[in-house]
Amino acid sequence: MSDALAVGETGEVTQVVAPEDTAKAMARSPEEDFPAVLATTRMIGLMELAASLPMRKLLRAGQLSVGVGVDVVHLAATPIGVPVRAVATFLGMEGKLHRFKVQAFDRGGLVGEGEHTRAIIGTERLIAGALARNRV
Repeated sequence: MSDALAVGETGEVTQVVAPEDTAKAMARSPEEDFPAVLATTRMIGLMELAASLPMRKLLRAGQLSVGVGVDVVHLAATPIGVPVRAVATFLGMEGKLHRFKVQAFDRGGLVGEGEHTRAIIGTERLIAGALARNRV
């Protein structure tokens, strides 16, 4: 375990777009007709996963990193069957938050970019707070 990330450290994940990763799969009714291309929510999820990778070395037992903020744009559509690669580059700390530049690419180039922040939190504290807030 290390005490800090170095500015410029990266994390990367790649996933082939499947039907369940598309905006079309997000529809809850026939009136919600979305295209069969990578959903923005899935792109953001890949960006978050990429950012979580370099943070693993910072975690102590009982801790995890969680997404706190996302400010991204989705620039281009990616069809089913095409790999998407998300890259997160550590920019530095903002208080207790870890800031990342995030980008997503497919065969045609850049499909999304922006910034993402993550925090380290105790797993039990997170779950207890969620349950208490929702009175479960």
